[in-house]
Amino acid sequence: MTGTKRLSEGLDAHRRKLLFRSWHRGMREMDLILGTFADAEIGTLTAEEIDQYERLLDIADTEFLPLVTGERPVPAEIDCAVLQKILASRRTMTF
Repeated sequence: MTGTKRLSEGLDAHRRKLLFRSWHRGMREMDLILGTFADAEIGTLTAEEIDQYERLLDIADTEFLPLVTGERPVPAEIDCAVLQKILASRRTMTF
């Protein structure tokens, strides 16, 4: 069971793949953070934002989680519009 509440119907193959990757990170905390974000946003991200999101998904959970939780500052080289959306959604998440 993935935890996703969004159906992949209506999404192109690339977005479906990113939705799946968001819910299957390997670290449950990141599954919840990125999966919940993807459920809400994957259908409306622009092509540029999709590219940004895919690059963020390539970051290992052990490196990404401290950035998302605020334990470590976000390095300038990965700071982007999508990361800012993830951080904003993280502040409003309830589990």
